Amino acid sequence: MNNPIWVMSSAFKKLQLPEIIEKTKEMGAQGIDLCVFRHDGTRKDHVATHLNYENFTLESARQVIEAFNKAGLKLSIGAFENLIGGDPAERRKNQDHLLRLIRMAHLLGGNENGVTVGTFVGYNHELGVQEGGFQKNLDEYVKVFKPIIQYAEDLGVTLLYENCPMEGWRPEGYTSTFNNLTGVLAARKLMYTLIPSKAHGEIYDPSHDVWQHTNPVDVIQATDMKRLHRIHVKATRNLQNQVRTYWGSMYPMQTVNPALAQQAGVPIPSHSWDRHNYEAMMPGFGGSDSMDWRAFVDTLNEKGFTGAFEMENEANNSKGTDNLGAIVQGFKATIYFLSPMLWPLADNGYQYNRTTEKPLKEAASKDIPIVTMEELQKRTVTV
Repeated sequence: MNNPIWVMSSAFKKLQLPEIIEKTKEMGAQGIDLCVFRHDGTRKDHVATHLNYENFTLESARQVIEAFNKAGLKLSIGAFENLIGGDPAERRKNQDHLLRLIRMAHLLGGNENGVTVGTFVGYNHELGVQEGGFQKNLDEYVKVFKPIIQYAEDLGVTLLYENCPMEGWRPEGYTSTFNNLTGVLAARKLMYTLIPSKAHGEIYDPSHDVWQHTNPVDVIQATDMKRLHRIHVKATRNLQNQVRTYWGSMYPMQTVNPALAQQAGVPIPSHSWDRHNYEAMMPGFGGSDSMDWRAFVDTLNEKGFTGAFEMENEANNSKGTDNLGAIVQGFKATIYFLSPMLWPLADNGYQYNRTTEKPLKEAASKDIPIVTMEELQKRTVTV
């Protein structure tokens, strides 16, 4: 294998793009997935915004391409929000923001430069609690995403879904922790069947399946490899303690009256993400995780996967410290961990072979206006 290793910029919310480029080069990685979250968004866990989406022009795209070519790096962009559920006003803002990102990816060369747009789908719980709620969410997905995917396809851009169920996205008082439609393989396969366009695919993160007690190797064996564009590199250590004894492994830990829980001696969640009894890690940094990475990478190799392995740092002992040195150490440790599995052996150890790499092409030939979801829906109806 000779897969590139990328950095997801979410761990560097305090740094500007030139600094992130320098840190990525220092680590020895080959690309960056740039987070471009809304400044006025409701998420608190991911707030990094590393491109000026409010005033992104053709000249902006040219400058970004020039900077990445000078550094010898590749790029993609993304923001991960709820696009089919939640507050209707926020939902529409998220949809409009995704359309902005698709336009930006087009200006950056889109598929010709491998510039994809990462996104969530989200989940509509008002529909989900009804009988047939999962199918109703699939129907809502088609209603929202069919024009979006067509827009992306027309502009030569591919959308990539991440498979995180967003288990802590709502307060811990809610019974369900399934908050993102793409969180299970079945949903993704159904989505591709409902919208057969090649303009959408996935970034697969094995850590989310590990805490769901699903073997990522089995998921890859059942995955349509034409839909798999990148791998998120993040590890999970499943914790073996009394929480599983009391609440089992199939269901999230539930919130009850704290005084009652204390009297009964029953553990309850301390916050919205403390529901499934696992620890997020960076592979090879600070201990063992609960996944066989060799078997996973070998399976990808057998299936002919040539895409990037993108490091998403959410580890408590790295990104969680808010210490830049520890954050970089986590990334570097993961590159060392992966390199014997991904890169050929050279005179100076395992090294990425750049001989076949080509620079990013020039930006799109002309600028295009920003489009909103309302305008896109009107256009679809007219057609």
